[in-house]
Amino acid sequence: MATLSDIGVSALINILSAFAFLLAFALLRIQPVNDRVYFPKWYINGERASPRRGGNFVAKFVNLDFKTYLTFLNWMPQALKMSETQLINHAGLDSAVFLRIYTLGLKIFVPIAVVALLILIPVNVSSGTLFFLRKELVVSDIDKLSISNVPPKSIRFFVHIGLEYLFTIWICYMLYKEYDNVATMRLHFLASQRRRAEQFTVAVRNVPQIPGHSIADSLDHFFKTNHPDTYLCHQAVYNANKFASLVRKRDRLQNWLDYNQLKFERNPEKRPTKKIGFLGLWGERVDSIDFYKQQIKEFDKRMELERQKVLKDSKSILPVAFVSFKSRWGAAVCAQTQQSKNPTLWLTDWAPEPRDVYWRNLAIPFVSLTIRKLIISLSVFALVFFYMIPIAFVQSLANLEGLERVAPFLRPVIELIPRTIGVSIPMKATFFITYIMVDGWAGIAGEILRLKPLVIFHLKNIFLVKTERDREMAMDPGSVDYPETLPSLQLYFLLGIVYAVVTPILLPFILVFFAFAYLVYRHQIINVYNPQYESGAAFWPHVHSRIIASLLISQLLLMGLLSTKEAANSTPLLVILPILTLSFHKYCKSRFEPAFRKHPLEEAMAKDLLDRTTEPDINLKAFLADAYLHPIFRSFEEEELVEIRVDKVRVDRHQSYADNAQSRDDISSPSPPHHAYHPTSPPHHSYHQPTTSPPQDIYHHDIPPQYDYNHYGYHYEAESWTSRD
Repeated sequence: MATLSDIGVSALINILSAFAFLLAFALLRIQPVNDRVYFPKWYINGERASPRRGGNFVAKFVNLDFKTYLTFLNWMPQALKMSETQLINHAGLDSAVFLRIYTLGLKIFVPIAVVALLILIPVNVSSGTLFFLRKELVVSDIDKLSISNVPPKSIRFFVHIGLEYLFTIWICYMLYKEYDNVATMRLHFLASQRRRAEQFTVAVRNVPQIPGHSIADSLDHFFKTNHPDTYLCHQAVYNANKFASLVRKRDRLQNWLDYNQLKFERNPEKRPTKKIGFLGLWGERVDSIDFYKQQIKEFDKRMELERQKVLKDSKSILPVAFVSFKSRWGAAVCAQTQQSKNPTLWLTDWAPEPRDVYWRNLAIPFVSLTIRKLIISLSVFALVFFYMIPIAFVQSLANLEGLERVAPFLRPVIELIPRTIGVSIPMKATFFITYIMVDGWAGIAGEILRLKPLVIFHLKNIFLVKTERDREMAMDPGSVDYPETLPSLQLYFLLGIVYAVVTPILLPFILVFFAFAYLVYRHQIINVYNPQYESGAAFWPHVHSRIIASLLISQLLLMGLLSTKEAANSTPLLVILPILTLSFHKYCKSRFEPAFRKHPLEEAMAKDLLDRTTEPDINLKAFLADAYLHPIFRSFEEEELVEIRVDKVRVDRHQSYADNAQSRDDISSPSPPHHAYHPTSPPHHSYHQPTTSPPQDIYHHDIPPQYDYNHYGYHYEAESWTSRD
């Protein structure tokens, strides 16, 4: 077993590893050549100019301002400087609430750690049971701090049970307050958002096919009949997978055209050429620009034919549509009510925001989805059922009384088993302490270093980047990976809650993780991560339920642990605790979860009335016209005009940032192309990135500090521990 000295050595190694990662990050982030890796969010928003524009050749790669090396750790206070309201306007409510999970961990475990360390550790240490079991079990000094050191049938178990009640009450209280705060923040966030397409739109599935009528006619007739005063328009969904493959090929041709045009701009005296044979190794040599222009024209003709084919083929229209309404109130009524006597037809739900639509899945028929769910359910049932047969056989042998009757000679060993289990389970805390230090300390430090994105960016920049669009794709800021990060977070909550009473010495390691991870992820959300979509903190009920599950597991494990310690007098006191916890969860579910699943009609009507007062002449139909149009069906001319306009704004902004900006960057940093083609970019009118100010500590471009936080217009001040203005 690990001793205190072993834990200390492991802690020292992981602290040094984390410090090395942080030191490397602090030095790498201030180098101009890495600026797009550590501040990609500001580049995407068009609020940061490349420090490689202007200056001598060395200054394009290495930061020659030695004063910045003296303040290389100032990223820590800067990460805490932005208030929560500013953070919501800058990165969205999802990001802010994600950070609140870490502050919730601190709020829960700081008081628990203080109480447990001051009360439980003296109770455990003074018991001395492990001293008498040292010949039967391998124990260490750290195990003497756990409940394993308490002798069987001891009255001291009442202290552990009392603190389990106290900790449960405290955790439930904090969960209630946090659920209330997040639900209120969500409602304020939705009320303060700018006009967005999904506020007026409902996703309709399983539209019935009426003989002699198209899907579009059926939609129009149904909603004009049943929602005559609020129905506005609808957008049909097409199965255009073949068309999408043509778009991707056309996109690659456009990229090569951009690259060759850039080469020609740098050297106008020499037109770029290429061989049109296999892989460009042989064949006739032609002008590259003319060749790719001709290829694009031919692809445009093919795509137009395929597009018309898709639009005219009734089989390409899916029984799915996005239906828009004249008001939020009308959309809320439709999304939250049953539309037909047949509950399997005209299924309605709130439309996701356009960036969150996974178009491929819309082509899956409703019947197919139902069959898939049934197959998965049957598979899980079969796995569990047939797994129980061998387990039941083994369990019959694992029954201590039955085994003792079959093999009387094993009686001494059998009598030792309960006591050994009661002692050994808490000893596993040493493994989890090591896990927390490796994954939660050094692992989080590795997250901020971004070593993998750093290497990939430079490799792409050297070998693959040809245009400004390529550079933006190589930047790849990513986003918070909720499917991976949330389960990991829930594991730390589980460890902290379970071992709070069993082995409280683990709690300080948990606290270091929550504090350090909060700081790192706050920095990443401000400077790196670019959210793919905004759900308005819709994941919070999942977080709440998992923490409740951790509470239940801790209570059941403590009951089982005390039963092995022959604490028959005290163990029954814990029986009521899971019942009370489940009752609390049910109350919170009914009290707060509707705010995350439904939209109040009162709030929708209030927002509609405000819009009618402030913008009485808004053309809502024009605003929603192409919000849910499949991205590949947007006209190329509109996309190109949008990108030219965006590129021009960015170039002008960058030129105003830096004095003596050069007309073009070095070979590895070409200037933005005159033409860009982004078939998958979101509608330019729907989502505006925030115009916050980038960090001003590293590269000064004579920009006055600005804090124009008007992305969502969010003004709700929620409770926060560490955020400050």
